[in-house]
Amino acid sequence: MPATFALVILGVFLLLMLVLSVKVIRPYQKGLVERLGKFNRILEPGIHFIIPFMERVRIIDMREHVIDVPPQEVICKDNVVVTVDAVVYYQVIDPVKAAYNVSDFLLAIIKLAQTNLRAIIGEMELDETLSGRDIINARLREELDKITDRWGVKITRVEIQRIDPPRDIQEAMAKQMTAEREKRAMILIAEGKKESAIKQAEGEKQARILRAEGIKQEQILIAEGQAEAIKKVLEALKLADEKYLTLQYIEKLPELAKYGNLIVPYDTEALIGLLRVLQKVSKTKLPEPKENPPEGSSKNSPAETENDKMRRG
Repeated sequence: MPATFALVILGVFLLLMLVLSVKVIRPYQKGLVERLGKFNRILEPGIHFIIPFMERVRIIDMREHVIDVPPQEVICKDNVVVTVDAVVYYQVIDPVKAAYNVSDFLLAIIKLAQTNLRAIIGEMELDETLSGRDIINARLREELDKITDRWGVKITRVEIQRIDPPRDIQEAMAKQMTAEREKRAMILIAEGKKESAIKQAEGEKQARILRAEGIKQEQILIAEGQAEAIKKVLEALKLADEKYLTLQYIEKLPELAKYGNLIVPYDTEALIGLLRVLQKVSKTKLPEPKENPPEGSSKNSPAETENDKMRRG
């Protein structure tokens, strides 16, 4: 009976030793093995066996984490007090340094972020602080990364969550923003009216130019039409005048030829025509002038009758 009890106790002890000797490291973890209080080795993800009661495993999370930097009041360069808080993203790169170079790297990062925020914002005025969040983030991350490098921690990102000035400053800023918006609105309205007036003036100018061009083209066409009409009329009048003058010339030739006038034709064709007319005129007998009977003489006088007969003979 005592032997059986001893075997049971031995079996339980061996089972307990087996359980204590098995350590499972997850994929995002690394294990630091300390043997008798001294660092011995690093355990990679997977299953491992250690010596119970002689070796102890310290688990380090290698994932990226985020911590909140508590709000704090910071005085700007222009003596305005603002309340600032931030968040810091970090990741353990070297588990040995993170475990043995700093007692609590989380608290150390928070305090370091607070002190650096006070230093950075203290060099900036309120307007620069409100508009320069990216500058503050970059400078704070750079300063933190310099110091946390010896802790085996990498600062991956820093974000300022809020920068709250005092209430009276906020009210003044709200009024200023309202005035700026109204100013921009008035400027935009004025620019719109100016642009509209310019466009309208340009449109009227184009319309006047087009109307002038239309009137010009119309006058040119009218002038060309009138010139063409006048030309046609002059040609017709010229043709009509030549024919009319020729007819008049021919009609007057016999009368002119009777009294022995010298006839000068104005062209060759007229000369030929004149010769033909003269030929006809030469064959024509000239009429004799009539003499009026003396007053008181008898109408049926025999002497007058004989004289008349002799004159005709």
